[in-house]
Amino acid sequence: MRCFPPRSIQSAPRLAALVLSGATLVAAPVAAQERRAPPPTFSSSQTRGVFFDQLDDAIRGNRPDLASLRSISNAPKPSRTDDRRDSPSTGDGEDGWANIVAATTLEDEVKRVRLAFDATVTTPGAFASGGYQTARDHLSVLAMAFAVINEFDGDVRWKDEAPVARDLIARSAANCKAGSNQVYNEVKLRQQDLQDLVSGAGLQGRDADPENEWFMIVDRSPMMSYAQRLLDRMQDASRNEAAVEEAGDSLIRDSEMLAVVGRVLHQEGMIDADDEDYAKLSAEMTRAARGVAVAARRGDAEAVRTGVGAVSQSCVACHDMYR
Repeated sequence: MRCFPPRSIQSAPRLAALVLSGATLVAAPVAAQERRAPPPTFSSSQTRGVFFDQLDDAIRGNRPDLASLRSISNAPKPSRTDDRRDSPSTGDGEDGWANIVAATTLEDEVKRVRLAFDATVTTPGAFASGGYQTARDHLSVLAMAFAVINEFDGDVRWKDEAPVARDLIARSAANCKAGSNQVYNEVKLRQQDLQDLVSGAGLQGRDADPENEWFMIVDRSPMMSYAQRLLDRMQDASRNEAAVEEAGDSLIRDSEMLAVVGRVLHQEGMIDADDEDYAKLSAEMTRAARGVAVAARRGDAEAVRTGVGAVSQSCVACHDMYR
């Protein structure tokens, strides 16, 4: 009589094979995970200006505490009409810069134009092929902005470095009348200076005259080109109520910067600044642009459209008399 092993003993080899194959399947994903590419690494120079080196750098002024936050939340909300920039009827004669442009507008415009400037300084060939002309416009706007920051009657970022930044950038803007390698290399230095400034490194070890000599800072031609770009965006943003609402802060920024241009155009030493009619037209553009900013803050689309029309009329009148 033949004896057969129990079924459990017969199944042992097959069970072992299944266990081994299952172990192989489990090990396969683990091995695949071990073969993954290592995470990328970045040098500090690549991330400079993107992240703050220290958490404290991200906070302006004193670090907030619970008591100060409670006092702020319990304080009465100020009316928008308390803002000096919300009074378009204020005369343009001796008003400080803070009356026509917010510190945040200047800061935002410096950052925006700096990014646009970076995009024009890529290769010597592209710079020589016309990029130098665009770079000149951007540098002129930046030089003007830092000159305004230098004279700004209030707290504003980069005020200590503004005279140095103004002179360096203005000189490079004046040299951007040609696209030579020498000018390209100089402009690349300004690109690095702006990176240092925006990232918080500052412009150390350099001196500059604290007073603005406007005719040495900007030329009228790039200022007029900049004014036209601002006006084009304002007209596009004032088509209807929905466009005004969608534009939001960008419409306020553009109108405030256009008001700045109107003020700059008749500063002492600027071309035709001693011409009474020219100064009057420039002041009218500033006044109308300020009115647009006030209307935009209030969300008054009709007043925005009317104000943009007034700005356009002042520009046309000026172009008819002065080229």
